[in-house]
Amino acid sequence: MTVEELSRTGRISKAEQWEQALHLLYINFQDYIKAALKKFDEEDIHQARVNSRKLLTLLAILDPSHSSGLFPYFKQAQKLLGKVRDDDVLIDSFKKRRKDSKEAADTKSAELLKAVINYQKEKRKKHRQRLADELPKLLGKKLDEQWDTFLTVLLKPLVAKRDANVVMRELEVAFEQKKQSCRALFRRPEGDSEEAYEALHQLRIGAKELRYTANAAAFALNQKFHTHEQIYSEIQEQLGQINDKRVWLQTLNRIGREELDISKKTWEVFTDTLKAEVLDALHQEDIAHLIGKSK
Repeated sequence: MTVEELSRTGRISKAEQWEQALHLLYINFQDYIKAALKKFDEEDIHQARVNSRKLLTLLAILDPSHSSGLFPYFKQAQKLLGKVRDDDVLIDSFKKRRKDSKEAADTKSAELLKAVINYQKEKRKKHRQRLADELPKLLGKKLDEQWDTFLTVLLKPLVAKRDANVVMRELEVAFEQKKQSCRALFRRPEGDSEEAYEALHQLRIGAKELRYTANAAAFALNQKFHTHEQIYSEIQEQLGQINDKRVWLQTLNRIGREELDISKKTWEVFTDTLKAEVLDALHQEDIAHLIGKSK
């Protein structure tokens, strides 16, 4: 029986619900970390990062002032894992695009993408090495001792003072405010400015925060919030179509044409295509409706 099911039957207290949920995430986090450091398997990296994010989500609900001292451990772990995970995702996305280019006989784009993939693989090696060097230092006896103190001493009074439903509602209000900011920026004549795209990026982050809260704190949330994970997952996915292509552009510009040894014409054709795809994604019906932009 899950923590959520036990809580509905009244068979465990509120503090016990939180303890069971938190400790399960902690165990999963440690297990995935150990597996990830052995082979750098993409799924292990991903799951370690997901569990660290869920732990951070629940800690933010209970202990927003970070009095437990745990937040920096999981935040740094998430940051180290995130670098490698972002590399994995970016490399995979460029590989898929290169496959499409080859199938379309677009040899110039395929050549450019191969150069980007090789560059990113070298970058990933450095991030993996840093992960291997620094993560074990975070996850030792000291963290275990602080975690035990948190569960046995600090948790109960924190649970008594905090309500996940209130936090969820605050996140919803913040999301709506971000949405209003997006609408205002995208209705300007220069609606596709960097400022507007950054606002859209922040809206996506807000959707992700709501999704993670709805998932990780499901056992402590009222029924009305139980559909939020799916709702905000879909919004995050919609916004991700734009963000992914912008990340590709930003990656290319950060590396630079000279570093990749690509001709100016090939570079301009490819980057212009990406820019057009970003604009096209922005004008998709779901996105246009979300930010109140006329198609």
